[in-house]
Amino acid sequence: MSNKLLVIQPSHYHSKSDHTVFKTKSRSLVPLALPYLAALTPREWDVTLVDEQVQDIDFDSQPDLVAITCWTIHSIRAYDVAREFRNRGIPIIMGGPHVWFRPEEAAEHVDAIGIGEGEPIWAHMLQDAAAGRLQKVYRAPQMPSIAGLPVPRWDLLDLRKYGPFKTFSLLSSRGCPMQCEYCSERLYLGGGFRVRPVQDVIEEIKSTRSKNIFFGDSDFGGKRARAMELMEAMIPLKLRWSALWTSFLCYDDEYMDLAKRSGLLHVNMGFESINPETLKEMNKRFNKVEKYSLVLDNLRKRGISYSLNFIFGWDNETPEVYRTTMDFLEKEKVPAAYFNILCPEKGTMFYERMKKEDRILRIEDIGRFPGEFCHIKPKYISAEDMEKKVQELYLKLYSWKSMLRRLPMPVTQSNIASWVVNISQRRLAQRSLGNNNNNFDAF
Repeated sequence: MSNKLLVIQPSHYHSKSDHTVFKTKSRSLVPLALPYLAALTPREWDVTLVDEQVQDIDFDSQPDLVAITCWTIHSIRAYDVAREFRNRGIPIIMGGPHVWFRPEEAAEHVDAIGIGEGEPIWAHMLQDAAAGRLQKVYRAPQMPSIAGLPVPRWDLLDLRKYGPFKTFSLLSSRGCPMQCEYCSERLYLGGGFRVRPVQDVIEEIKSTRSKNIFFGDSDFGGKRARAMELMEAMIPLKLRWSALWTSFLCYDDEYMDLAKRSGLLHVNMGFESINPETLKEMNKRFNKVEKYSLVLDNLRKRGISYSLNFIFGWDNETPEVYRTTMDFLEKEKVPAAYFNILCPEKGTMFYERMKKEDRILRIEDIGRFPGEFCHIKPKYISAEDMEKKVQELYLKLYSWKSMLRRLPMPVTQSNIASWVVNISQRRLAQRSLGNNNNNFDAF
């Protein structure tokens, strides 16, 4: 008789004061973690997958083991889910980025934690659970290669929950070749930058039976030659794909022409700041402010939709940074942008520096709640005012007035994608007004 395994990706609570679970009837992005863990699971286990954002958890389902994968934003909800099952006498194991950064905390709420990449330890954890000998901590050794990974078990997801235009999440690489002071992604992804063989990625794309693919890599173009090889192999598949990569790749006409031919629909890039001195401070000198217009022109002339990321809170910023950033976005008619407050993520060089300078605020809340919270003591503004300024940027950029000025008519796939993103972000900006305990006038 098979052991019953329930794998849960929990949702999150609406806010620190509102502990209702965030739910949606459907969403377009199909998650990768759940079907991939199922693919790693030995066949003697009977696996059920639950994406709590679009499904309810049946606490009376009586599995033999519950596995929870989560980011820190899901952690409070994850602990509550774990408690419900443990009260029923069911053992719980937990992994994911949150466990990497806060292993001692996570271990207090579950029977065992897995730290690091799942491949070296997942089957071992399941074997120990079946034998009733779970250890408290399983720590994965670094994987030198990510070749030959199993194909995710998409068949175990209820794909009806992801709408008619579902997009499948895949990874073609792990880690990041960059060394940005504030970034934590390269830490929990196993260390180092490793790429998957092109044919492995192509077979995984084919397994989705979809034309819509999102590469969740930290930097899709981290190895240019290999990215070119992958894009060449994708051309016959006639995909509509999206990814994240570093802005300087957009100077490269050969790379960009191939990206367009392979079906690139949208790219997200971290501009981070329009101040060269700020870019130096964050160890991101490869971003060249004087070439930002060239980057965007190269995308526009190929009809590729794009979005930009910005980070506020650096010591050498001035109060003018919000106005000048908004002016840049309006002037360049940027289709979409995301505004973030510099955050001291545990494990990063920036976290250690802020901790040494005694500038971290509400350390236990970092990463836990949706909304833009300031967790450092800024030098030129109060934390509360910074939260307000960032919220104002969202409201201004995603006002109808700004959208009509910036966005072209939705007559192409790229333009339609931009309008969809803007309308979605407008709703989120309006909905999150209360999350930071600030009150704003609508723009």
